Parts: sequence; structure tokens; C-alpha cells
Amino acid sequence: MMEKIKKNSFIFGVIGIYLVLFVINTEKAMLSINNTGYYLKEMLIIMPVVFLLTALIETWIPKNVIMNALGENSGLKGSFISLALGSISAGPIYAAFPVCKTLLKKGASVSNIVVILSSWAVIKIPMLANEAKFLSPKFMMTRWIFTTIAIIAMGYIIGKIVKKEDIPYEAETLEKGEIAINNQICIGCGICAKEAPECFKIKNKKAILIIDNIKGKDGDKAKVAMEKCPVNAIEIGEEIDKQVIKGNVKLNQPNEAKN
Repeated sequence: MMEKIKKNSFIFGVIGIYLVLFVINTEKAMLSINNTGYYLKEMLIIMPVVFLLTALIETWIPKNVIMNALGENSGLKGSFISLALGSISAGPIYAAFPVCKTLLKKGASVSNIVVILSSWAVIKIPMLANEAKFLSPKFMMTRWIFTTIAIIAMGYIIGKIVKKEDIPYEAETLEKGEIAINNQICIGCGICAKEAPECFKIKNKKAILIIDNIKGKDGDKAKVAMEKCPVNAIEIGEEIDKQVIKGNVKLNQPNEAKN
């Protein structure tokens, strides 16, 4: 019982606060419960749509598309695309978190995820329209310009402080021939880059992918690199169409397009 309480300490803490509030002020406790019910109902309506959207992103949008548009090397283009995605979004900010987590796993940079979240929260188009109506277009445009500059700057700074390796990843699925590198355990020894330079390279003392799916001779070399990796940081989907990787594995997407 104590173990369950520890695992769900936040939920039990909220229940405890409600119980205390009922004893101190029943009226406020009932108001809090009504507000909680309202937000839970809202979440039950919105979250299924959000999960459907994340599934569509996971299934239908190729990783290289997200890498090129929102990846580490996307530059200002990635910032403006992120700004547009956040601005045209609908729904409360908590709906953005699973979407951003999916984009992050598919290759988006931390900086661009910060831009999406921030613009989703404070410069959505419907919000700007209401702001112009009630506070004047000049007020809206001035705030939008300075807020946009601040969001992009904040994304850049946070991207330098928080790395993808700092973010926990759930179990991932590899399709046949797909490669993944667990950067949490990679020691940057360089064996993979030596055995399969077409697939791997070392950057910032970590192995990164040049391609994310292997065929033919490249596949044979990548498998040799996987077998020789001293810390078993490389995984390749094979034998069956899909292979489940257990643990906190980060899918390291290709940083360079192979011509």
C-alpha cells in the first residue's frame, strides 16, 4: 500500500488537500471539485484528438521531413516553422505536450519545441484576433513582435542548456532495417564510425547517424558495428518487421542527408 502511495504521491496529495478543504471550508471544496470536473471533462474531449494527431505524425510524416524542417540544423527556418505551428494550433496548452514529445522523438530540436510550446501558449491566431479587437491592432502587433523575438531567443538559450539526452524516452519501435543509437550509454569510442562510415560518425564525443535505414552492404557493415559496440548502444530492426526496444532509448535521427 505504501509503495502505491509513493508511486502516486501527487494524486494522493491532491486528495489529501481536498479532504482538508472539506473540513475547513465545504463551500470552497465543492467549488474546487466542480472546477476539477470541468477540466477533466475538457481533457476527455480534447485528448483523444491529440493522441490521434500524434499517431498520424508518428505514422505518416517521415523522420527526414521533420529533421529538415525542425531539426538541429534547421536554423531560423525551423524557428519560423515552429512559430507558425504553434500559432495556428487549437486547444489548451496541455494538448501541446504529447504532440511536441512526438516531434522531439522524430527529430525536432529542443529549441524548436520550446518555440512551438511558447507560441501555442501566447500568440495563437484566435488570441491575436481578440487582442486586436479589445486592445487595438497596434497593441497586438507591438506585443507580437517583441514576444516573437523573446520566444526565439528563449528557444535558442534553452536548446543550449537542455539536451535531448536529458529527456526520458519511452519504449520505441524499430522497423526492419531501421537504426537507433542510445546516446545515454554511447561512449564515443568510434568503432561504429570505423566499421561503417557510411552509417555512423562521431560528433561531440557521441555517435550519430548519417542514415537511419540500412540496405545491402551498408546493412552488413552496420550490423558488424552493432556487434562490436562495447556498450551495446546500437540497435537495428531485423528478422521481424518490428522490433521493440526496451528501456529509455533515444532514437538518434540522421544529421546529414546521404545523396
